[in-house]
Amino acid sequence: MGFFKSFFSGKPSNPEEEQQKNKQKNFDIFKYDGMRAQRMGRSDYAIKCFQEALALQEDFETMGYLVQVYIQTNQLAEARRLLERMAQIEPTHTNTFLNLANVCFVQEDYPAMAEAAQKAIAIEEGNAMAHYLLGKATDGQGDGIMCIAHLTKAILLKDDFTEARLLRAEALIKMQQYKEAAEDIEAILSQDPDEENALLLRGRIKEANGQLEEAEADFRKVTEDNPFNEQAYLYLGQLYIGQKKMTEAIALFDEAIELNPNFAKAYHERGRAKLLNGDKEGATEDMKKELELNPKESEAFNGEYNNQPGGRQTDILGL
Repeated sequence: MGFFKSFFSGKPSNPEEEQQKNKQKNFDIFKYDGMRAQRMGRSDYAIKCFQEALALQEDFETMGYLVQVYIQTNQLAEARRLLERMAQIEPTHTNTFLNLANVCFVQEDYPAMAEAAQKAIAIEEGNAMAHYLLGKATDGQGDGIMCIAHLTKAILLKDDFTEARLLRAEALIKMQQYKEAAEDIEAILSQDPDEENALLLRGRIKEANGQLEEAEADFRKVTEDNPFNEQAYLYLGQLYIGQKKMTEAIALFDEAIELNPNFAKAYHERGRAKLLNGDKEGATEDMKKELELNPKESEAFNGEYNNQPGGRQTDILGL
C-alpha cells in the first residue's frame, strides 16, 4: 500500500530524493532572488542571496554574479578569492582570468595581474584584452619595453583598440619617444577627434617639444568640453606655472575648485602658484586644505616629498 500511495501521490519514496529536491528548490529561489536584487541595485541583499545559494550548491554561474556585486561594492578581496576558486573549478574559462587580472590591477598587485593575464593568453592566444592586461601589468611593474611589446600584440589583434593605444602612447612618452607616441594619438583622434585622453596626451607631447601654444589649446579644449576632467585642469595649470603665468594658473585652479571643492591636487597646485606669486599666507591655506582632503600627504610634512617628474625632490608645495 505504501508504494502505491507514494506512486499515485507523485511523491518520491526516497527521503534523500525529497531532500535533494528541496535543496535544489531553495538554491533556485536564492539565486534568482539575488539576480533580481542585483538588477534593482540592492547589492546588500543580492550578496546575501548569492551567498545562501552557494552554501547549498557551488554553482559557477552564481559565483560569477556574486563576483560582479563584490566588484561593484569594492569588496575586492572577496571578489579575488571567489575568482581564484572559479579558476580552480573551470581552469579553461578565459573571462575568469581576465576578471581576476582586473581585480589585481585595482589592488595594485601587478605580479598576480601578470600571472592571470598570462593564463588567459595560454587559453586563448588571440585574445587582445589579455595581451592589453599583460601590458598594464608590466607597466605597473615599471617595465616599459615589455609593456610596449604586449600592447603592440594587443593592437595587432585589434587595430582600433583605443585603450591599448593610449597606454602605449603613455609608455612611449615616458621613454621620450614622442614621434612614435604621436602616431598612436593621431590614430585615435582620426577615429574620435574629441577623445579626451588622447587630446591630453597630445598636449603633453606638444609641451615636451616646446609647442606651448598648441599644448595649451589641447588642454583648454578638454576643460571646455568637459569641465569635470580634473587631469586637464592640472596639466593646463602646470603649463601656466611653467610659463610663470601665475595669475592665469591661480584663476584656473579657482575655477577647478569651484567645480569640485574636494579637488585636493588643485589646492596643491594653486598653493604652489600662490607661493611663486609671493602669497605665502594663501599658499599655506591651500596646503592645509590639501592635507585635510588627502591625509596621506601628511607623511610629507617633513618639508619634502617627491611629486615631480623624474622623482625630483621638492618642498611641500612642489617647488
